[in-house]
Parts: sequence; structure tokens; C-alpha cells
Amino acid sequence: MPGSGAGPRAGGSRGVRGLAAPRPRPLDRMRAALIFRRPAVVLALCAALVTQRGLAQSAEASAADPNLAHPHQVVTVAGPGYTLSGLVAHQRDARTFRHGVALFPGYPGIMRLRDENGQPRFELRGNFLVRSRRHWLDDETLVVVVDAPSDQWSTFDQWFRADPRYGADVAALLDETARRFGVQEWTFVGTSEGSVSAYHAARMNPGRARRLILTASLFRATRNGPGLSGVTWDGLAARLLWVHHENDPCAYTSHRDARRFAERSRSPLVTVRGGGPGRGDDCQAFTAHGFVGVESETVNAMRQWMKTGVTPADVAR
Repeated sequence: MPGSGAGPRAGGSRGVRGLAAPRPRPLDRMRAALIFRRPAVVLALCAALVTQRGLAQSAEASAADPNLAHPHQVVTVAGPGYTLSGLVAHQRDARTFRHGVALFPGYPGIMRLRDENGQPRFELRGNFLVRSRRHWLDDETLVVVVDAPSDQWSTFDQWFRADPRYGADVAALLDETARRFGVQEWTFVGTSEGSVSAYHAARMNPGRARRLILTASLFRATRNGPGLSGVTWDGLAARLLWVHHENDPCAYTSHRDARRFAERSRSPLVTVRGGGPGRGDDCQAFTAHGFVGVESETVNAMRQWMKTGVTPADVAR
């Protein structure tokens, strides 16, 4: 282990094998005096070591998660007795953001997002929208991954997501993000159970949600709530795009239902094909349900629609 004993030995009067330690030269004594008489120098050296260690840790984190090659910041707003946080990411040199993309991850939607020593810490790293967030970024686009409010970290059921308080919470978070980063307009994107969060957040914030993209959407009821099964679309102000994998294996999120909901809502559907190989249960994030192996192509299609308004062709790999 580096430095695990070299210091104490060097300070003794005897060296290796009992040989007399060399007498310090005048210049060495001057350097030692400078260090020990000026604590600021010591602090500067310690700060440099901490910075180097931080850079090494940052490089290691970026290698494990390529999203962390981009700057990240935790934005938090407070309500009475709780907080709501979002994980903001953008390109390093980007300064003005025409587009903000609010990402609502899938089940359970609880990231437990917090800032520890200047570094974001959170769960749900494998979720489709969380792991692919870097593909949205360009010189005019940032993303904010929306956590559940802290007082909902034990449940965060779908009935709460339909409550006006949730709409107000999301509005407060996005307004604070827009204030800090100058975001001009918002697109809401949800995946799996996060489609329920994104739909209700957009419905309750018609002045903020310019567009709504629902991916791998939860069409059927589960123990956590009704999904989108009872939703009506006439009151939705945002433009709507459906994105769904043709081979989504989850029983609650079938492509057949995606076609039916697209027709009912009179909104376009982009079908994704290919990708893989998958792993895990049918409704987990590393199957076709989570667009595994075709993440960048899927996000690029959504970005195209967000920026041009033109429905992209189906995605295939």
C-alpha cells in the first residue's frame, strides 16, 4: 500500500541495515522548515492530493457508467416535510438550453437521489431512461431524471402520481431547473410504470409539457395501480408520441396494446425492432421491454421528433 511506513523510517536516526542516515543538506533543511512553519503549504499539498484522488475516482466512475463523462448536478426543491430531487446532465460546454427533457424512470420510480461530497448517488441505474440519458444530450439539450418525492420512498403508488400535489411537485422541480439552466421548453418522457408518472405530470402541467413521449408503457393494472387503463386523452395539451418494442415480453406492456392506445389517442406510434441479447425477467429493464441493445437508436428517434415534430420511421437494428 503506498506510503505505508516509508515516513516513520525516514524520520529515524538509522537507515537500512544499521547504516548511519545521511545528514540533511542545508537546502533540505530549508524545505523542511518551510513546510512545517507554513500550514498553508501543507493544506495546499493536501488539497492537491484530494483533487488528484477525486479526479481518479471520477475517471473510474465514468468508465463504469459512461453517462458520468458528462457534468451532473442534483437539483432539489423542498415541500412541507419532504423534498423532490432531479438528476441534471448536460454536455460540458453547453450553456443555453432550448430543450429540457424530463425523464420519469420505471418501477419503482424511487431513485433515492442525493448528493454526497459533490457526487450524485442514486438507484435505478439500469433503467432504460437512466442508463441511456447521455444519448439525449447536445449543445442545446439537457435532461433531468425525476426522482419520487422523499416522503413517497416507501410506496410511490400510481394513485399518488395522479394527485395534484405530484403535479405541483414536478412543476416546482422543473421551474427551478429552468431558472438555473435557462431551459426554454420541456418534453416529458416516461418508460414502463414511469409512463404513468409522465402522463399525469404532463396532464397537470399543460403550460410546461410541450411534448409527451411514452415508452414501453404500462397499459394494464398492477398491484401498484391502474396503469394507463382508465386514462382519457382529450384533456392532454401536450403533443403525444408512443414508442414501443415489437417484441416487448411484459404482459402489462404489450405491443398490441400500444397499437390500440395509439389509435385511441390519435397519436403516432414508433415501433422498435432488434437489439438484445436480453437477460432477466420479462418486465425488467434488460429485455426488449427496456430496449436493450437498441438504446441509442431509440433515443435518437425520440430526439428527432422532439426537435422537428416529424414522426420518425420505425427503429430497427
